[in-house]
Amino acid sequence: MATSGRAFPLAGGVFPPALLLTGVLLTGCSSAGPGPAPTPDAASATSASRSPQATGSPSGPGPRTLAAACEVRLPAPWSSALAAGEVRTPPGERAVLSDAGPGWTAVQLTGSGRRRAALVEAGGGSPRTLLAFDDPDAHQLLAADYDGRRWAAFAVLEGRTLDSPWSLYVWDGTTGTARRLTHADRPGPLPRPVVSGGTVHWAQGVGDGEATVYAAPVAGGEPRAVHTGVMDTPFAAGGLLVWRESAGPTTRLSAVSLRGLRSAALPAPLAALRDLRSVVSDGTTWAWVAGETEPRLMVWRTGDARPTAVVTTSPAVDGMDQLRISGRLITWRTPETSYALDLGSLSYTRITPAYGYAQAGDGALAVAYSLGDAKADGSRSVIQVVDAGRLPALPGCGG
Repeated sequence: MATSGRAFPLAGGVFPPALLLTGVLLTGCSSAGPGPAPTPDAASATSASRSPQATGSPSGPGPRTLAAACEVRLPAPWSSALAAGEVRTPPGERAVLSDAGPGWTAVQLTGSGRRRAALVEAGGGSPRTLLAFDDPDAHQLLAADYDGRRWAAFAVLEGRTLDSPWSLYVWDGTTGTARRLTHADRPGPLPRPVVSGGTVHWAQGVGDGEATVYAAPVAGGEPRAVHTGVMDTPFAAGGLLVWRESAGPTTRLSAVSLRGLRSAALPAPLAALRDLRSVVSDGTTWAWVAGETEPRLMVWRTGDARPTAVVTTSPAVDGMDQLRISGRLITWRTPETSYALDLGSLSYTRITPAYGYAQAGDGALAVAYSLGDAKADGSRSVIQVVDAGRLPALPGCGG
């Protein structure tokens, strides 16, 4: 599962290079036999959720199913909330969205012959520099995570193609300094660091087509190798660290607990999945893309009877990729634009102008797009971040 050597545009636009350009290396989705029962680690990471569209047995609570969602227009309250949440960056610097969470936004800022990774925190104030890049033309911010208090981890691509080396850094908000944790120069999954419980987790290529999941204390200490295999980028799912991994001719999900880094079994409907792609989860709700010729957005929540194809209609599913999740909201990108699904109302909406990018995660909803041609003089990049939990429900299918 090595990254490709495709060239990509310089980060003068509004989209995070890692999210735009991570190759889809595992495709399709099919079901296998029943998987193992959840372990306590997996069970503690999930809890039952309810929505008005969920249905149980007539005699009382029981397995639920979801219905298919419909498309609605972006409502005015959402537009107003997003406009009010625009991230202000210093004059003369162009911003590219990397990641966002509760009260913070990680951006790449370019201007006056320099480029830097920066953290914009809620409440105003100037962006805090995480790192000034040695090569402002080639180096680019790939991904970042922040514990909201002191520690951030971020990855920097050191070249113009996806097979370029990259470095992972840890930033200490108390001292305002960053240290390089690792340098990767072998093919492997692009990094997306996860900061949890005073530890940063990531994966990097180790040769022979394999990668290793590592964990290291943010305050310092030697990295610990957790697992090695042919795998994709790990992501946090509640109390689990999860990744797609090759298992002979197919692929499946694997997981360890974030606390203790012990192998953790997944709920049976997820353990049974094979060859899914672009999977995301918050530990309670799981979403992924199934199918190649007829792609569909699949959703499974703790307590559901089975996974459900929630979105199947073109063009919303054409080229669907880069899924992200925050509570009831799931976002994804197509080659043309980005969408947001509200599981509470079971409706979805086009949330950005053409070629815009949206991401939900950790209580935040962030969008980025360009006013005008992103590569032309006079264009302006727009980044908006809102509290996802405060957004009103999207209109229902009959609304």
